[in-house]
Amino acid sequence: MKMSDSQRIEAPREKVWAALNDAEVLKACIPGCEELTKHSDTEMEAKVTLKVGPVKAKFGGKVTLEDLNPPESYKIVGEGSGGVAGFAKGGAVVRLEDDGPDATILHYDVDAKIGGKIAQLGARLIDSTSKRLAGEFFATFSETVAPSATDEAAGEAPAEGSQDAESGDEKKGWLGGLFGGKKDAETEESA
Repeated sequence: MKMSDSQRIEAPREKVWAALNDAEVLKACIPGCEELTKHSDTEMEAKVTLKVGPVKAKFGGKVTLEDLNPPESYKIVGEGSGGVAGFAKGGAVVRLEDDGPDATILHYDVDAKIGGKIAQLGARLIDSTSKRLAGEFFATFSETVAPSATDEAAGEAPAEGSQDAESGDEKKGWLGGLFGGKKDAETEESA
């Protein structure tokens, strides 16, 4: 199985690199990850439960990082076993590229071999599941590394009585400016 893609992440390259090397961040972002232990800067061990079509299995595996070129690239090499369900082994080359001062393009090229019951399910099912899992990983990873502006704004509410001309009155229009803050917000919510 081969898969290549790239994702834009709204965070500087150094922050993305740090997150890609943080076991807690990776554990939270990898779909089905139950355990992720970092033994050294280049070796990790994981336990992941995945469902591919009708087959659900627990995989245990080891991952090694090679060809480290911080904060630009590395190669991930790993293999995992899911008992009767099968095995997977292979690698991925991950490369980070600046996209302006506050964004990063993460490129990845995966080459993996799969065997056992999972391999018998067929290439289309495996490919679609792999793409779905990659999509879930990157959605969670992006949200973890670069929370959306609305999440950040919710955490930074202005003090009571203060007015924020940019986010307050402009969003409500000229009518909101005339009648003030809270009352219009309540009216908009009930409408």
